Amino acid sequence: MNQAQLHPRNLKHLADRLQGLVRTHLWAQVLVGMALGVAVGILIGPSVGWFEPQTAHLLGEWLALPGLVFLALIQTIVVPLVLTAIVRGIASTADPEQLKRGGIWLVVYFVVTTVIASSLGIGLGLLLKPGELVEAPAGTAEVVVSETQGDGSVDLGAIPSQLVSLFPTNPLGSMTDGEMLQVVLFAVLIGLALISVPASTAKPMLEVLGSLQALCMTVVGWAMRLAPLAAFGLLARQMASTGPEVLIGLSAYVGAVLLGLACLFGLYALIVWVLGDRQPGRFLAKSGEAQLLAFSTNSSAATMPITIRVAEDKLHVRSSIAQFVIPIGATVNMGGTALYQGMATVFMAQVYGMDLPLAALVGLVVTALGASIGTPATPGVGIVVLASVLTSVGVPVAGLGLILGVDQLLERFRTVLNVSGDLAACTVMDRWLGGSRSRHDEQRQERAVEAIRRRDDADVVITS
Repeated sequence: MNQAQLHPRNLKHLADRLQGLVRTHLWAQVLVGMALGVAVGILIGPSVGWFEPQTAHLLGEWLALPGLVFLALIQTIVVPLVLTAIVRGIASTADPEQLKRGGIWLVVYFVVTTVIASSLGIGLGLLLKPGELVEAPAGTAEVVVSETQGDGSVDLGAIPSQLVSLFPTNPLGSMTDGEMLQVVLFAVLIGLALISVPASTAKPMLEVLGSLQALCMTVVGWAMRLAPLAAFGLLARQMASTGPEVLIGLSAYVGAVLLGLACLFGLYALIVWVLGDRQPGRFLAKSGEAQLLAFSTNSSAATMPITIRVAEDKLHVRSSIAQFVIPIGATVNMGGTALYQGMATVFMAQVYGMDLPLAALVGLVVTALGASIGTPATPGVGIVVLASVLTSVGVPVAGLGLILGVDQLLERFRTVLNVSGDLAACTVMDRWLGGSRSRHDEQRQERAVEAIRRRDDADVVITS
């Protein structure tokens, strides 16, 4: 290991580009856009009858245009943003032993909390039975017969080859295909390699990644200007095609999901209190800025600069911990998504009158774990991943259209829970891992490095 230490600029310096969105109450604008979208969608939809179905469909597609552009912009920058944040976060770690222990404990923590979240969603779904209040779409009986051949059991013999397949043999292909778990592993390998070569060799690479990071956040700023229009247009299109009856019929399902997410947030608060030694009330109050922006952006990756700033400046987490945990957690730690996938699968099974055996439920937990870890931190992909989860346990995907209308609202709350889970992980890792130096010493070094950075106008500083 080299004695020279690399100090890439902290990702939180890009939070200023998002701060204005918080001050202008972007979350409130999004809520207004969603309400107007539902109203306009109902007016042009089949329940009112003002427009022919083809005309309503055409209007809905054009109203959704800003939303489609918003989704495209966010999906464009998520992979490079996550990649650069993880690589530079690892490269900024001064204590190799802390990095080694942190990586092991972080994996254990993420897996355990995600399994608990998925199990919580399944348990509440089985207890509340929201699917029994909704009728299956007409004409899908034959789909149920054809799609329910699997029993959800796990093939233990296939696990070794599946584990090997996680390593990105074609990193560029993984990036273009949005295979986020492979992207994360590739970023970790590159980050570890950069701290293993001379600092002078690693510095140019980190500077290029820093420039790419800044460009990504510029695109995020552009996309956020479209967020209220995106929420309006996408919901208007959905309501124009389904009508308000879908919202009314699925009220029990929406309530069950929101109750599950509330329970999961309570679990995070308990974890912060017991394992992180922080007061839950203070954690909630200090995390509000990141949570509101997560609701507005609908992407935990796009919220990373604000999340890191909140972790360091308000929750007083060490910078070395926050820069390591938040970028990885934004892609891997998807507790809200895992809970939703578990509950949605049980809901769809109940809609079709299916009883999932114990083997299928265990398989569902495992599948939801893998699916949530590999889900890109971008809006709109959750429903696509849910389709693969349903298929894996033998539940028909034909009824996904039932929940499309409410998924856009629930997805925002899932993102809030995902970001809250990342902040909870930061507090726990900060207490568990600590470091070879005190927090005061780390902050003093950060101030000294920042003085050098301002003097030399440098993105990456090398100290001995």
